[in-house]
Amino acid sequence: MVAVGGVAVDDEQRDPVGAGSPILHLRCPVDVDPVVYRLLLGLVADVTPVVQAVPPSVLVADVSGSIRFFDRDPAELGLMIRMRALALYGLPVVIGVGPTWSVAAMASRDATRSGLVAVGSRPEQVAAFLHHRPVGELYGIGRAQEQRLVQFGVHTIGLLAQLPEATVQRVLGGRAGRHLREVARGIDRRVVVPTELPHSTAAQRRFALDTLSPEAVRAALLSLAVELGDRLRTRRQAARTVTMTATLADRSQVHRSRQLPGGPSAHTEDLRDTAYEMYRALGFQRARVRGIALRCEQLVDGAAVAEQLSFDQGRERRVRAEKAIDLLNARFGSGTVGPAASYRQAG
Repeated sequence: MVAVGGVAVDDEQRDPVGAGSPILHLRCPVDVDPVVYRLLLGLVADVTPVVQAVPPSVLVADVSGSIRFFDRDPAELGLMIRMRALALYGLPVVIGVGPTWSVAAMASRDATRSGLVAVGSRPEQVAAFLHHRPVGELYGIGRAQEQRLVQFGVHTIGLLAQLPEATVQRVLGGRAGRHLREVARGIDRRVVVPTELPHSTAAQRRFALDTLSPEAVRAALLSLAVELGDRLRTRRQAARTVTMTATLADRSQVHRSRQLPGGPSAHTEDLRDTAYEMYRALGFQRARVRGIALRCEQLVDGAAVAEQLSFDQGRERRVRAEKAIDLLNARFGSGTVGPAASYRQAG
């Protein structure tokens, strides 16, 4: 086991070749805000479409199809998700990586201090991770089942794995005994069933100092439109409605919502123009703005949205440029390329 960025990782996890179908098991704080939980679901969906919500505070993701796309191994993908969740939402997620659901879930229990623990996919690595543990730590085992096994002298997961199947079935019952013995041997037949993508997605910016500058707010709105547009296009979704929330210096909030005039869209330009118009309509003059947020709502499948013909050559060029920017950001990381004005230091 070696360290990657201060995270415990088995040697096998550093090499995506032969890693099988790696699973990420993500645990949020038990009191996580449901809104933030859904935002995390969307964030993980940006990395892999095969993500399953296990409310109220757990997500499970299969990243086997994301390794080559991001050119990162499973542990690095987990670390990337963890850093993004902390940076964007202040959410301290702990992540376990393993070749099966149950191994990844047990690894996430161990990640409370380090943040991420990854287990290699080779049988000897799985055995080394599992077999020395008390049988009560086996994922999915009940208290009564643990007590029955201990009464029969089965104190560790390794001993349970070595017992004949018929013996375990006599002690724990047919189906339950067979399942727990398989889990003890690192076998878990469950697959990650993708959860439907969220019906809304949001982002926010908070100014270092309360600002009176319309230019600073517009720069923040542009950066939000860029972020949300990129997220929607990555998920192949489009928004019907955009909602803006302005937080003022006295912590009061002003909300405005508007349907996109041209129909559902994921184009940054459409989101930006709608956000600008909503902010202009507020008519702020001496109101100090502390933060600004945008939420795209009533999301629909992007494949079902018809692209209207446009005779505006400028718009057509910007849409083509948008596709090139998306390819660059997918290759080098989200936010690598974007409008210069969105990088303005607000405040």
